Amino acid sequence: MLSRFIDRNRRPISAFVVLAVLLIAFTIANPKVFLNPQLYTAVFTSLPLSIILAVPLVFVIAAGEIDLAFPSVVGVAAWACALVIQAGGNHLFAVLAALSVGALAGLLNGLLVTRAKLSSLVSTLGMNFLLRGLINLGSRGEGIPLTAQLNDAPFRFIFAGELGPIPTQMLWAIAFAIVGVLLFNYHKFGAQVCCVGDNQESAREMGINVERVRTLTYVYVGIAAGLVAILSNALNLIFWPNTGDGFLLSTLAAVFVGGTPTWGGVGTVTGAVIGTFTVGFVTTGIIAAGLTGFWTQFFYGLIIILSLLGHRFNQPRYR
Repeated sequence: MLSRFIDRNRRPISAFVVLAVLLIAFTIANPKVFLNPQLYTAVFTSLPLSIILAVPLVFVIAAGEIDLAFPSVVGVAAWACALVIQAGGNHLFAVLAALSVGALAGLLNGLLVTRAKLSSLVSTLGMNFLLRGLINLGSRGEGIPLTAQLNDAPFRFIFAGELGPIPTQMLWAIAFAIVGVLLFNYHKFGAQVCCVGDNQESAREMGINVERVRTLTYVYVGIAAGLVAILSNALNLIFWPNTGDGFLLSTLAAVFVGGTPTWGGVGTVTGAVIGTFTVGFVTTGIIAAGLTGFWTQFFYGLIIILSLLGHRFNQPRYR
């Protein structure tokens, strides 16, 4: 039973080993900081946003595609949410606006790839610039303060409050990750995604609507971006035109560190969540260890390469 579990979860286990070694090293370097519960409370405040984005990216990459537009989808969804709140609209409408805009942007990305037959790498990169440009043009580079509308509202407690020591956004991330695991491992959608990523022609012969499956993976990313937009507005109490900009490289790195390969057909949502923790603790650990910020990119690269080597070593037995 144990050996079977290990064989089926080699990539998440490998990702967890990397995380454990990293935390042990940082704890040895500065035990006073890394044994302080307040550190983890602070990290868990912003980390859930990356977790939510990493989950659907596993589906896109397992389907043999890539999505580079999600940071700007977060931005445009957050903008829509902020505009509704600023206009005095019901907060439920603001939530629906963010999720709808995110889903529509994801649908557009999917249609460009599946119907227009554009390269997912190039088309989503172009959409990333296009959507960010629309935000800057529409907002004229100015933020939208939301403190007066959200400071004491149930909206803020639901999406960025606290339940004891646990930020509510972490609960949202855990719930979103659980749904992702169930979809990927136990639902036909996850099986179809892997079939499409492995061999599209074979998937068609099996009766799978390849274009629909590929498009739905982008819609899934859009919905996740909409949720992150809501959490971001509730957390920061302000919308900035650059909202979402910092997620691109770190979130993709978390997915690959977690064990999802680049060639499609294989993925792990659990590993992506673990990879998000690994990437999220790098900057904190470097500062706590007394190193300067110049070491950040070095450690990012080192951890990514070591993780990929570990997954490569496990690959023949895993597959």
